[in-house]
Amino acid sequence: MNNKLEGLKVAILATEGFEQSELFEPKKALAEAGAEVRIVSLEKGSIRGWNHTDWGASIDVDLTVDEADADDFDALQLPGGVMNPDKLRMNPRAVEFVKAFFDAGKPVGAICHAPWTLIEAGVVRGKTLTSWASLKTDLENAGAMWVDKEVVTDNGLVTSRQPDDLPAFNKKIIEEFAEGVHKNRKTAAQ
Repeated sequence: MNNKLEGLKVAILATEGFEQSELFEPKKALAEAGAEVRIVSLEKGSIRGWNHTDWGASIDVDLTVDEADADDFDALQLPGGVMNPDKLRMNPRAVEFVKAFFDAGKPVGAICHAPWTLIEAGVVRGKTLTSWASLKTDLENAGAMWVDKEVVTDNGLVTSRQPDDLPAFNKKIIEEFAEGVHKNRKTAAQ
């Protein structure tokens, strides 16, 4: 087991309709790297994933966005799916939660349609990132530079396009989360 993220707390912000593989696979990779991973959502209970063309598996929610505090986490992971980020970006508390990670300089991973929530949080201007291809214009209109690559990193923000990119995405979020947390802890100690 790789303990690169031992002692780190990672929030995964998601709600009904998250793309199943884009939550479960990064969650597993982060946990295997030693991170404590918590599911944060809009409501208590459980949320269902979307598995390609139909409803998929459910996962229990650990905290609601009203209970969660970005200060309690070292990094944030945002799965995609069409429904999930569309609902999250319409919830002011979810948007504030996301923005707080950027304000604190903490690393964030976002895949597929998840950058919709980043646009709403006002954190993409001047950043280079990728996403599901249909978000290209939205991201460019919000001031981002969109590129069509498997995985893109820009100052602690890791983005990927789709479920096929998950192996590269998972590897890169582990690297960036470890590096970003080390950098943040060093800065805080000074």
